[in-house]
Amino acid sequence: MRRSCARGLACLLVLATASVQAQDDTADNSVPAPTPAPAPTPDIPSPQDLEAAGALIGTISIDNQNIFDLSDPREDKRLYRLANRLHIKTRENVIRQQLLLQPGERYSHRKLEESERILRSARYLYDAWIRPVAWHDGVVDIEVTTRDVWTLNPGVSFGRKGGKSTTGFQLEELNILGTGVSLAMSHNSEVDRDRTSVQLKDPHLFDGRTTLDMSYSDTSDGHARRVSLDRPFYALDTRWAAGGFVFDEELVQPVYDEGHTRAKYFRDWQYANVYGGLSEGLVGDWVQRWTFGGTVDDRHYDTAPEWTGRSLVPEDRKFIYPWIGFELLQDEFQKFKNHDQIGRTEDFYLGTRFYGRVGWADSSFGSSRDALLFLAQAAHAEEMSDRSTLLFSANLRGRLSDGDWENTVIEGAVRYYVQQSKKALLFATVNGAAGQRIDLDEQMVLGGDNGLRGYPLRYQSGDARALFTIEQRYFTDWYPWRLFRIGGAAFFDMGRTWGRSPLGTPSQGLLKDIGVGLRIGSSRSGLGNVIHVDLAVPLDGDSSIDNVQLLVETLEKF
Repeated sequence: MRRSCARGLACLLVLATASVQAQDDTADNSVPAPTPAPAPTPDIPSPQDLEAAGALIGTISIDNQNIFDLSDPREDKRLYRLANRLHIKTRENVIRQQLLLQPGERYSHRKLEESERILRSARYLYDAWIRPVAWHDGVVDIEVTTRDVWTLNPGVSFGRKGGKSTTGFQLEELNILGTGVSLAMSHNSEVDRDRTSVQLKDPHLFDGRTTLDMSYSDTSDGHARRVSLDRPFYALDTRWAAGGFVFDEELVQPVYDEGHTRAKYFRDWQYANVYGGLSEGLVGDWVQRWTFGGTVDDRHYDTAPEWTGRSLVPEDRKFIYPWIGFELLQDEFQKFKNHDQIGRTEDFYLGTRFYGRVGWADSSFGSSRDALLFLAQAAHAEEMSDRSTLLFSANLRGRLSDGDWENTVIEGAVRYYVQQSKKALLFATVNGAAGQRIDLDEQMVLGGDNGLRGYPLRYQSGDARALFTIEQRYFTDWYPWRLFRIGGAAFFDMGRTWGRSPLGTPSQGLLKDIGVGLRIGSSRSGLGNVIHVDLAVPLDGDSSIDNVQLLVETLEKF
């Protein structure tokens, strides 16, 4: 997910804190972490010994810490005390209902670690640690420690990539009254349209595991409405899941070529999906899940109103189909630091996963034609050594209709991490995709907005693409105003497309760029993980491309 950066509240905090710190020459801006993990409690048996002894869980205490640790003199400042007073901490019951451990149950170190991962995935929490703190008469008491982040964002935003800028303003709260409920209102000038949006999301409805997500967007060329209610397989041992999703959108879509809009069309898209799922839970180190459901995918196209240029109108299509899916998932996770984040605990999935789904759309159901719709996804990871990790992923999706492959795309990616030291990491990735009879509204593009940073956004298109990136990452101990973590990168990108674009323009061949970037990790806010500021120099392409591309955006990863 990509979000605009230069968040307004962060800017205000920087200015205010700068004035405070300017009067404190003794301030230390170089520390390893804002909240170190709690130290192990002495005289507690090992997790293996607790499980072997059949230990029962006694009390579970919650220690939810505020944004700043006022017991630390470096954080016992006027601004930080004010931030803590204004912030409403996450409620204890919100944290407790996400735990997989319950009093009276047998102690399970696997459930303890999985509960940590679930808590860390919440945007309103910075980190989470769960540990045994007392052992007596076959009973072990548990303490859950979490740290909140600042979740209110009133301000402006700015982003730039592929030679195009975006601006906006928003009012967003990710943790209303400490309940985990989020509400966001925004107005943004995007690359393709202006958008005014409102979104309400409650991830802890009913039993605390059900998510209600509703949003509405009024755009300069249409609207978009979404509603979903989902009780997923929230843990490895979850036995059932169910949910539904409804989506309605009317927009004018551009067709890009060489970084410019060359054609447009109007799209009216209505989509609905309901599903249910069953599982026997975790058996050994593996989970098997069966899902089943029904989908309505109805798309109508027309010429774009008020557009005087070239018009490309895709073919209308409507598919109504039942489907069945199967998932195989291995229990294998590892905790890292300074890989895709700066100074945060990162949960990497290092197991093997497969998911497949197949459905049949029949004209008797109201579909525009008979078709077999399919989806397959696979992922695997290997720790090559104690310092290097290799991750693979692939997916296949498409349709088979009247013996012809339609909109069939196969994609694959490899990511490689080599941790050279605590402050340096070499990252390389290669990904590619190839399509057969791709639908016009699913244009396969390559440019500054999807990895080829030295070029305009959506610069090249075709029916196949490939991209290689190698990046030397640096992580510093610099911790300015105790709000941000600083890193940097030097990178090289190389990619190309094959085949002809929808407008018939041939590929320009292999394109390359080099560049450097600044990374700013938002350690106290749930509004964005890593701000990217990149300068990229294109090494190929035509003379219309700027000699240097500036990219400013907020991403979930380094």
